[in-house]
Amino acid sequence: MNPAAILLLATTLGAQAPDQLLLKDYRPRSIYRIPVTRVEKARFPVVDMHSHAYAETDEQAAAWAATMDRSGIERTVVLVTGGGADFDAAVKRYGKFPRHFELWCGIDFTGSGRPGFAEGVVAELRRCRAAGAKGVGEVTDKGGGLAGNAGGMHLDDPRMDPILEACADLGLPINVHVGEDQWMYEPADASNDGLMNAFTWKIADSPAILRHDQVLATLDRAVARHPRTTFIACHLANCCQDLAQLAALLDRHANLYADIGARFAETAPVPRAAAQFIGRYQDRLLYGTDMGMDAAMYQITFRILESEDEHFYEVEQFGYHWPLYGFGLEPGILRKLYRDNALALMKRVARN
Repeated sequence: MNPAAILLLATTLGAQAPDQLLLKDYRPRSIYRIPVTRVEKARFPVVDMHSHAYAETDEQAAAWAATMDRSGIERTVVLVTGGGADFDAAVKRYGKFPRHFELWCGIDFTGSGRPGFAEGVVAELRRCRAAGAKGVGEVTDKGGGLAGNAGGMHLDDPRMDPILEACADLGLPINVHVGEDQWMYEPADASNDGLMNAFTWKIADSPAILRHDQVLATLDRAVARHPRTTFIACHLANCCQDLAQLAALLDRHANLYADIGARFAETAPVPRAAAQFIGRYQDRLLYGTDMGMDAAMYQITFRILESEDEHFYEVEQFGYHWPLYGFGLEPGILRKLYRDNALALMKRVARN
């Protein structure tokens, strides 16, 4: 059948002709007859170290807590990302569920160029600590600076020194987001195998924006300069395509941890490499989600970490259309990742 006839037949049948299919509409479905594992509840109790204030009402917060109970999530760290009224509102909402939620406050980088900036931030950290904050985050620099990816003030800027020291003094670990994964720096063209997310989260190629290795270096220098402060590089420091970069940081700095939040899809295509990395750094990695509050979301993360399932897709959850594979983590490693490392981190912070 010639191409014109195929197109006519597809149109007649209401289907989309293959040569007219857009990448954004591609939804592959595995047809392999292989084991499919459904993990409705985590094998061990879980501390989710990376979430946000997703609940917009008290009723939604209550529903989230119930979902956590059903899914085996013992506690969720809510990274408020702000202080002031934002943090106070979070205390009011999530404080109703003290067994389920732990709040970390953010930093307001407004006025970072004015005298008294650091003193004001430290004063707010003290206030939030007194109001119940257990940590700081998520503090984000995608290369342009900490103030909304602008301003050029990075984590290793001297203006951050008194703030990072105050985190240590107050017993507040700090969750830091640096850069994005490498796909977001690559050309958004036919060669980019993570194109769907690369297009959405693309990092501008601008002299004012640090490249991935450069912004990662700011984290390296800040962690080295403040050994009393406990840092968490979220999203595996956005080193998913080259975990050796994160390994080097973890080897250099005992005060650095990393969470795996929202990087399941970037590591599940390479399950052996990912599992090997998690095994090597089994005392320094933290479970996190950063993907909402639905039971299905938790179940996908459990399937990736616990099962040995092969070649499955989660396009709607993650955006990528590449197949995923389970890590099949050993129980001892899984227990550390899920909960033990989080508890050990908080003990370390309290001890320092």
